[in-house]
Amino acid sequence: MPDLSARAAPSASGWIGERLARFLAAPVHAHGSAPATRCDRLQACLQPGDVLLVEGHSRISTAVKYLTWSHAALYVGPAALDRAGVPKSHCFVEADITDGVRTVGVEAFEGFHTRICRPIGLDADDLRSLSSYAVSRLGHRYDLRNVFDLARYLLPTPPVPQRFRRRLLSLGSGDPARAICSTLIALAFETIDYPILPQVHTLSLDAPDCPGCTEELLRLRHHSLYAPRDFDVSPYFAVVKPTLETGFDFHALAWASTDSLERASAPQLPSVASRSGCTISIQ
Repeated sequence: MPDLSARAAPSASGWIGERLARFLAAPVHAHGSAPATRCDRLQACLQPGDVLLVEGHSRISTAVKYLTWSHAALYVGPAALDRAGVPKSHCFVEADITDGVRTVGVEAFEGFHTRICRPIGLDADDLRSLSSYAVSRLGHRYDLRNVFDLARYLLPTPPVPQRFRRRLLSLGSGDPARAICSTLIALAFETIDYPILPQVHTLSLDAPDCPGCTEELLRLRHHSLYAPRDFDVSPYFAVVKPTLETGFDFHALAWASTDSLERASAPQLPSVASRSGCTISIQ
């Protein structure tokens, strides 16, 4: 099974690729339309095998976001990382364009909009195999020599028809294409034959007693063609929202009145002295 490429010897193209990768990974300002989930609520809902989708704030996040979510990380839990020599607070395995495959804690996603996508029906052996593959990839880095693969992220919305954009992920050498975080996770699920968005082939049974009967067969899509949004739209992953999981009651919400908002936004005037020399506080 192919895996993420190890770093090669320095070269001119590799030197350019390193700097281009750092440029793309640099954070930029991004507007959000909804409040981010607090880390404690997020941690309380996570289970091993969960895929966390993240709306990132880097240049490459903006480019990948034409496929909706911009980053994905696999929650394996602290127990799966005990023997990997990582900090005890780390519980995610993710693929980063500059640092390669690494572990991070839930605090790495503080302030980001996130979504939990949970695979259904995994048993203990499936979870063990899934986590073991992800942990075995730790330390692998991307081959950044193919600058063409990286340069395509400079265009937030590629000037090609939408139905062809997924194919852009497999252009060039394929190594930086595997730098997309979702590919690492797709490979992990591939080890247990778990579907994400498989290709469906319809075959005719050609049976004498049922001439119109057909059979649907699934075929795994190539891992390099996955994007973070695929875990969101997959019919085999459940969407888990921490706000609802922790017990949501809209009757208990505290709504602000117009008067209270106006008082909160009113400028605070400094105190002034009266003619008698006494201080009068203006509220």
